[in-house]
Amino acid sequence: MTPVEHAYGEIFDEQERNRLLLEQLPQVRYIARHIHDRLPQHVPLEDLVHAGVLGLIDALNKYDSGKHVQFKTYAKFRIRGAILDSLRELDWSPRDLRRKARRIEEVSARLGNVLGRSATEQEIADELKMSLEEFQHLLGDLDGLDLGSLQAASPIDGQPDDLCEYLPSDPEDSPYFICLRGEMKQLLTEAIGELGDKEQQVLSLYYYEELTMKEVGAVLGIGESRVSQIHSLALVKLRSRLQTSLAGKAVPPNALDRALGSALRRA
Repeated sequence: MTPVEHAYGEIFDEQERNRLLLEQLPQVRYIARHIHDRLPQHVPLEDLVHAGVLGLIDALNKYDSGKHVQFKTYAKFRIRGAILDSLRELDWSPRDLRRKARRIEEVSARLGNVLGRSATEQEIADELKMSLEEFQHLLGDLDGLDLGSLQAASPIDGQPDDLCEYLPSDPEDSPYFICLRGEMKQLLTEAIGELGDKEQQVLSLYYYEELTMKEVGAVLGIGESRVSQIHSLALVKLRSRLQTSLAGKAVPPNALDRALGSALRRA
């Protein structure tokens, strides 16, 4: 059997490579399904699985046991990253949808300032000159728009959610990001307290209890699509609230979203 040289100098024979690949394939499908749940139905699941398999192969080629990170943990990071990269390349989210998301954020922030509290769905819909039904349908379309920054695959076998912590040279380990994340956590606690009861419940069950959207719906006695709408609006409100709180600071949009996603999972 011909040995295969590892990218970092280790040697894996073909049989061992195949064993590792087959062992991690269920994780590929698990992560792909979890991400797929956040996407519009027209995005094929198998495309995500294919991208995840390529990420798994890349993980096997680049894995370095000298970093003291388990291969399963490292592979999970690479699989998820490959799937998200494939979605960004496809630009699956229409520009018009992103424009509408920004509009909702602006309206939510303005109403919040005027009312002194978090605006209701009906109030935002009225300001947008939409019916409540149209607005809620839009919220369903928006859910998953911030996939790369706010969503993370659920833990598998007790492994931590924030896999980047275990990798060297992670950009989120920079002093700037650590400082921003710390400030974000405090602001996030205040912002969540301003949300409606249902929005707080959805965030708590989804991020802290790590239930799926379907399971959250079962707990709250509402449909999965309604959970998706509430979740989407909650994130819009949180982002607009945080942008207002951080106004005047040089915070790149991608850094804000990454810090918000990290703070949500750690809060």
